[in-house]
Amino acid sequence: MRRLAWLAFAALLAGSVWVVGPDPARLAAGFPKLAGWLGTAWPPDFSEPGDIARRAAETVGIATLGTVVAALLAAPMAVLAARPVVRAAWLRQPARGLLDALRGVDGFVFALIFVAAVGLGPFAGMLGVALHSAGSLGKLWSEALEAADPRPAEAIRAVGGTPLQVARHALVPQTLPETAGALLYVWEFNIRASTVLGLVGAGGIGQELKNAVDLLDFNRLFALLLVVVGLTLAADRISAALRRSLA
Repeated sequence: MRRLAWLAFAALLAGSVWVVGPDPARLAAGFPKLAGWLGTAWPPDFSEPGDIARRAAETVGIATLGTVVAALLAAPMAVLAARPVVRAAWLRQPARGLLDALRGVDGFVFALIFVAAVGLGPFAGMLGVALHSAGSLGKLWSEALEAADPRPAEAIRAVGGTPLQVARHALVPQTLPETAGALLYVWEFNIRASTVLGLVGAGGIGQELKNAVDLLDFNRLFALLLVVVGLTLAADRISAALRRSLA
């Protein structure tokens, strides 16, 4: 069985090389062009700082509100998808399938759909982030509930406790550090992911990035990339500090 798995992986790798067609010669030929672009990107252009700040704030808002909405959507689905809470497979499996479906569609694709539905702007981006993140959070939270010590849950169930009481009094208190840590991780990830939603008109600093690339304005592009790196580092530090406080 192990040999078959490795053969399947080798076939997948070979097929990927055939489909992608990596060409080191093309990469080497493109390096001078890339170096020329980098040479013209200094100094970074931070003109119109108000626009940059507004787009950066949209990015943070999309990620933060999208994560909160995702948590509200994920919580009931995670409970339904957890085996220690819901024993009936006919109820548990559809919940798991829905989480997999939401997780399987990237937030960028969801944002593109919502731009067509609700129009351009950060609201569409927030909805896209929320749906994709709900699937990821629900999956992580349901797995945390399933990994909890089953004895308190069995004790509550033995005295006639309902599945909701099992989740509320036995499983959720045990897994709170893990579930809160997963929420912070998803928020941190969404900060990074939200920087490109503007490419489809869903708000955020990605819109400014697209404009800079379209105009070949590499000074502006460099400045925006520095802002993106700053947002990512800040989110990482805040998330790490909050996770340490939960330990």
